Amino acid sequence: MAMDLADVHRAEYGRCVATLTRLLGDIGLAEEAVQDAFAVAMEKWDTPPDNPGAWIVTTARRRAIDRLRRESTREARHAEALLLHRRDDEEVGPVRDDQLRMVFTCCHPALSPQAQTALTLRVLGGLEVPEIARAYVVPEATISQRIVRAKKKIRDAGIPYRVPDASELPDRLPPVLTVLYLVFNEGYTATAGTLLRTDLSAEAVRLARSLAELMPDEPEVLGLLALMLLVEARRGARVGADGELVTLADQDRDLWDRELIAEGHAIVRRCLRRGRPGPYQIQAAINAVHTDGAATDWHQVLALYDQLLTLTPTPIVALNRAVAVAEVQGPETALAAIEDLDIPGYHLLPATRADLLARAGRVEEARAAYDEAIALAGNDTERAFLAGRRERLG
Repeated sequence: MAMDLADVHRAEYGRCVATLTRLLGDIGLAEEAVQDAFAVAMEKWDTPPDNPGAWIVTTARRRAIDRLRRESTREARHAEALLLHRRDDEEVGPVRDDQLRMVFTCCHPALSPQAQTALTLRVLGGLEVPEIARAYVVPEATISQRIVRAKKKIRDAGIPYRVPDASELPDRLPPVLTVLYLVFNEGYTATAGTLLRTDLSAEAVRLARSLAELMPDEPEVLGLLALMLLVEARRGARVGADGELVTLADQDRDLWDRELIAEGHAIVRRCLRRGRPGPYQIQAAINAVHTDGAATDWHQVLALYDQLLTLTPTPIVALNRAVAVAEVQGPETALAAIEDLDIPGYHLLPATRADLLARAGRVEEARAAYDEAIALAGNDTERAFLAGRRERLG
């Protein structure tokens, strides 16, 4: 039963909070009401109902009304009236999807970009603080502070949870894309437990499709959708029969989803015709190369990473580029390229260094790097994979 409820929480939390926020107009009360409803579910459910999300929303709405009736302020009476009289299917603004609406409203320009994405990941994606910290590669305390400050800013500044006008949507786009990208990444490589959280990656793809329908002329929206589709297409080959991680080079390409690949390639070609390359479009193009034919053209991948590093000169892009450098120019050149990189807490830096050192024949250094990567990795599957690589060093 506990696992069933946990699955429902992962799948429905963000949707329920988004719906209650639309109905209530108060994200804090919406979160509290949904949490109350899950507490009631823990007491009453033997098995989840046929439509657990609807049950949670209905129960949360009732709990919110009860809570508001115990309050005597004008704001509480107004919120109660909204809950009692607003129709569930009432349309508000150009964004029909409650969760997509939540993404846009959390990305209000009064909040810092870091606060926007941290808050949205917590409220919409239902991610815990450690998961968000991993996505940002920053300490957990930093993420907690960002979320608390964002909610305080919303309350003190009276920021409305509303859908922006169509003319405002492009200005809200960059943090929205970032949020969807991070939610997808958390689904594809979960912070803890098993490697994949298909509920998150599937939800990110669905929201990206909705965003592409809403803003079909934005190349970076299309680029992000293509990137997600091409990565998602490889999911079936990413974990072996025994639950072990399978790297791209070792994956059985017959297990890849050819329909998603074809759709992703078509979107990449559509983006290329526009001639306005951005970071998500370039990442999509890199993944298009990986999924084109029986082997990866690493020279083409390296050229794309050179372009991406010019647009987005971050340590993580530099680290990913080094993988292509190793394939084209050898592991020693790649090691030199990442020698000065500093990404605290990011296990893939020492993991990449360990792999390059092993390929260069520097076994003792590789073993030490694997030890560092294993200590930093939060995912069980990744830790087991790294431990296996270390063991095979001899």
